[in-house]
Amino acid sequence: MYSKQVKITNPTGLHARPASEFVQAAGKFKSDITIQRVDEEGAAKANAKSILILLSLGLVSGAEVEIAAEGEDEKEAVDTLCELIENLKD
Repeated sequence: MYSKQVKITNPTGLHARPASEFVQAAGKFKSDITIQRVDEEGAAKANAKSILILLSLGLVSGAEVEIAAEGEDEKEAVDTLCELIENLKD
């Protein structure tokens, strides 16, 4: 398993369009990928390939998340998704 933490900097967070981009990118990888808020106590890990689950997390600007993946392309998946979050523009 490989994981990395990243801060959401997009001014409107991961709303519908950025969340859709994220889920599409996550879907290209074979690994199981999860996303979890690390700045919120008791936050559960969520399937990063599900748009409904991702939107339900309410990931606003400034939220700290951990992206984790397990599988043959886990490092590439996590690094790609973290970079996507860091570069999202509204």
